[in-house]
Amino acid sequence: MLHKKDHAPIRYARICRKDGEEIPWDDIVKGYEYEDGDYVVLTQEDMEKTDEKQTRTIDIQQFVDEPEIDIRYFDKPYYLEPDEGAAKAYVLLREALERSGKIALAKFVLHEREHLAVIKPVGMALVLNQMRFPTDIRQGTELKLPKDVAVSDSEVKLALQLIHQQTKHFAPEDFHDTYTEKLEEMIEDKVKGHKPKRTTKTVEKTESKDIMAALKASLESAKK
Repeated sequence: MLHKKDHAPIRYARICRKDGEEIPWDDIVKGYEYEDGDYVVLTQEDMEKTDEKQTRTIDIQQFVDEPEIDIRYFDKPYYLEPDEGAAKAYVLLREALERSGKIALAKFVLHEREHLAVIKPVGMALVLNQMRFPTDIRQGTELKLPKDVAVSDSEVKLALQLIHQQTKHFAPEDFHDTYTEKLEEMIEDKVKGHKPKRTTKTVEKTESKDIMAALKASLESAKK
């Protein structure tokens, strides 16, 4: 972010809400609000007592079938490479997982916190996918989901026909981050002093009053 007047970058300041003064890092402590407006201060020594011991190992807890894990648990993937002297163990785990069709459920420590993860072979590499704990997942009980809506067998059959017709192998190279591509193109134009190209915005809204007509139209469009 820049200052509109002179294009100078904006910095973030640590301002005390009570006196409005900027506070240096040395005068800042961590605290937990246990009641409205009441805090208990946590020292660095307190925090270190809760820190997990930093380790370079990943501890496998068990092996599971991948479909057993709810997609909501998956969070962030990392490539793994073996530490010095661990090449044979790495290859053995990779080959065993590949042949068994299982994935490894593991725990590891990152940034002083213990995390849950799964390990899966991808080509020659092992990939660790960091997971969320059950307490990190919202249950969605507040969602306004349709309850008293019925669909007919003919509507389901048409929907299945469309799914079958549009099913193909996933090729990630077929998909692009068009927003970033357009943004980079616009920045390049502005750097060169060119006027950015204007694009017209269209807002699409799905009408589901006549679902059969919509499905039939989608099928015809897919055929073309």
